[in-house]
Amino acid sequence: MARGNGIRTGGEILVDQLERHGATIAFGVPGESYLAVLDAMVDASIRFVVCRHEGGAAAMAEAVGKLTGRPGVCLVTRGPGATHAASGLHTAYQDGTPLLLLIGQIGSGDREREAFQEVDYRRTFGRMAKWVAEIDDVDRIPELVARAFATATSGRPGPVVLSLPEDVLAETTRAPDALPFVPAQAGPAPADLERMRELLARARRPLAIVGGQPWSADAHGAVTAWCEASRIPLATAWRCQDYVDNRSPAYAGHLGLAPDPGLAARLRDCDALLLVGTRLGDIETGGYAAVPLPDTGKALIHVHPAPEEIGRVFQATLPIVASGPRLAAALAGIGPVATAAAAEWYDSVREESVANRVPRQLDAELDPARLVLHLRNVLPDDAILANGAGNFSIWAHRFFEFRRYRTQLAPQSGSMGYGVPAAIAAKLLEPERTVVCITGDGDFMMTGQELATAAQYGASVVVIVFDNGMFGTIRMHQERAYPGRVSGTDLVNPDFAALAAAYGCHAERVERTEELPAALERSLGAGRPALVHVLLDAETLTPRQTLTEIREDAEAAARA
Repeated sequence: MARGNGIRTGGEILVDQLERHGATIAFGVPGESYLAVLDAMVDASIRFVVCRHEGGAAAMAEAVGKLTGRPGVCLVTRGPGATHAASGLHTAYQDGTPLLLLIGQIGSGDREREAFQEVDYRRTFGRMAKWVAEIDDVDRIPELVARAFATATSGRPGPVVLSLPEDVLAETTRAPDALPFVPAQAGPAPADLERMRELLARARRPLAIVGGQPWSADAHGAVTAWCEASRIPLATAWRCQDYVDNRSPAYAGHLGLAPDPGLAARLRDCDALLLVGTRLGDIETGGYAAVPLPDTGKALIHVHPAPEEIGRVFQATLPIVASGPRLAAALAGIGPVATAAAAEWYDSVREESVANRVPRQLDAELDPARLVLHLRNVLPDDAILANGAGNFSIWAHRFFEFRRYRTQLAPQSGSMGYGVPAAIAAKLLEPERTVVCITGDGDFMMTGQELATAAQYGASVVVIVFDNGMFGTIRMHQERAYPGRVSGTDLVNPDFAALAAAYGCHAERVERTEELPAALERSLGAGRPALVHVLLDAETLTPRQTLTEIREDAEAAARA
């Protein structure tokens, strides 16, 4: 909005555009390069959350983009401030999450002199964002911010980077505001829907996989109900488990790392494959081993919001340029496609999925599967479960039960350190919901300082740290490739409970499975940020194999 005589600084115009486009919260680390923006925030309705590291701020903004479907906003300063945010930018790009990264830039007159903290962001982030631009004219701020919001949310969503020279932010003008943005999404043509129905009706072994962005609660319900009526098994892509009610009889499981071997076989053996929103990448296909390239040998129906993605890897029998929610809304018009031929397949896939979620009995003082099963039993249906990257996440992915859309916050990019800041952002955005983060010792140490942010803003998240004294995923791969030759994967950790207490958090230390329920109950009811330090035996490396079993298998293979 115009101040006084209608003249505003570039910083004021920028903040006004953020408000106009619906932003209510932003995350960042302050810098002298965008003081004009910080000044404008004093009079704004946007809540500016000061973080402890730009990587944490970018992850928080990415989490808001996931939860809302609208661009999360992150503000950082030039040079190292911007490059620190790269992990969150990369996550938004790979996950298809709308994000707006705003960077305070050096003054316009100092360009190309390698001035203090100067970076060319078009070159640095050009392959990590949908669009990167530098605003060098204060009058164009409304135009380019509107374009940024539209670009971040249209087609396949993703991140946009705007660089803002400090002199442009301090300059004054009477530039008018832009209209609120409207995302553009395509819908399926009637002929495509009829052809899709024909292909699926002829199948004896159909399989549907959903994932990607955009998605919605309505799509969650509509696609699940349609697959149930059509008796088509419905799997989720990598870390998109909350796209389907996991209690549904159609739910076939999660095609992530260490997937159910039965589901991986079903992907290989299906004769019709319906992909909705997902790219079907190397994670879902086990390094592209489960589905032949480029002709899959199946009736492949690929529904994706970005036309450039269809045919990029797999040749589709029926390519449909449409967003997941638009396809979901159209399903009611074509009705179910249930056939007697596919009934046995449908029932057997469901049985395998249920069996896969039953843990093996571990010979250990503390069983991570029992912790996850306890969470599944006590958390409300709308609770949000966040995680970063590491073997610890496999326990949550395999044994938790996601019932509603947007209850999972997890990085498809595999970015370590994502879970803690994502959980904090979720709690700040929706304080009435229960938010739990499951993290590992190596994962936590990358962004654990954001507990200070949680304490400062009263974000009462519960962080569960699985501590096995190693970078577990790398150790697993190391033992498989070089059994018994440990190098670079051991960790010496602090007392995480004591560290959390120093931040002002409620803290618990758990060493045995039977201690978990009471510790979690106290943490969930603490009314402030809480951390549960869970000490794991190093042998407890994966749900299917212990560390020793992995090493012994590798040694046996080497002798064979």
